[in-house]
Amino acid sequence: MRITVIGSGYVGLVVGACLANTGNQVVCADVDAAKVASLTEGVVPFFEPGLADLVKANLEAGRLSFTTDVEAAIRAGAIVYIAVGTPQGDDGSAELRYVEQVAQTIGLALAGGENVLVDGHKIVLTKSTVPVGTTDRVSALIAEHAKQPFVACSNPEFLKEGDAVNDFLKPDRIIIGTPDGEPGEVARRTLHELYEPFCRTRDRVQFMDVRSSELTKYAANALLATKISFMNDLANLAERVGADIEKVRGGIGADPRIGYHFLFPGTGYGGSCFPKDVKALAYTGQAYGQTLRILEAVDAVNQDQKAVLLKKVKARFGEDLTGRTFAVWGLAFKPRTDDMREAP
Repeated sequence: MRITVIGSGYVGLVVGACLANTGNQVVCADVDAAKVASLTEGVVPFFEPGLADLVKANLEAGRLSFTTDVEAAIRAGAIVYIAVGTPQGDDGSAELRYVEQVAQTIGLALAGGENVLVDGHKIVLTKSTVPVGTTDRVSALIAEHAKQPFVACSNPEFLKEGDAVNDFLKPDRIIIGTPDGEPGEVARRTLHELYEPFCRTRDRVQFMDVRSSELTKYAANALLATKISFMNDLANLAERVGADIEKVRGGIGADPRIGYHFLFPGTGYGGSCFPKDVKALAYTGQAYGQTLRILEAVDAVNQDQKAVLLKKVKARFGEDLTGRTFAVWGLAFKPRTDDMREAP
């Protein structure tokens, strides 16, 4: 299939390289000319295990290319992924200006001229993490100019930095939100075929309505962040009462209803997703009159946890740390990545 990915960051580049690796013809479009020039030479501007080799291999095979001509790239793809940033606004909401700009450009590309379509439609997928209702907004913006049929769907990413390539190639689930009617059926049929190479042992595709798909992404990240804050709160209590949090972790993790994942206490969560997504989901709750009190506490605990280590250092050595030498092992927000965003 002919695929276009708008945005060549952590998400867009992984999506493009992995889809090219299964035989699709993929073009990644980005407005950053320096980044496009670097990627065209096979140089990935950030560290993600296995990604550079995948990019180089598919560049050499002629299945992957990069461009700054976004509108031409949109015309060339039967399937168009929107994988641009959704930075956090001052009020905690997700900033959608880049997503909206791409949607408008897609509409202009569909206003006339030659376009690659599948079953008479252009399939547009929001891969970026976006609030509930965004894909409907994308569809409305495209429709303002489009003269050719299209269908806007939600296809959130579930990629962990440091293991993103493996997550895409061997997903535990593929969530796709589609509208009703013939356009939705075209999308479901086409996307099921597209993702078939990643479902070799069982069908991992879950189709649902668009808004449920958008909420699923936020719900997953919010729940994982909740587990982290809960364990950090519990670890602080364990220290005060003389309990061993590692023993506690082993005891509760043995319950299959709980499991061992995300039960490690530490300095709090960081990165480009959890802090932003927790705040964005809480903002959505407020906007719809449903206060998500648990998430407000999750965020507050995480903010406090960032200061716990420093408090312990000062309790041990005093307020004046002049002349002290401390070793810091790792500055990124997690192992196997160079991402410093929101690093505790």
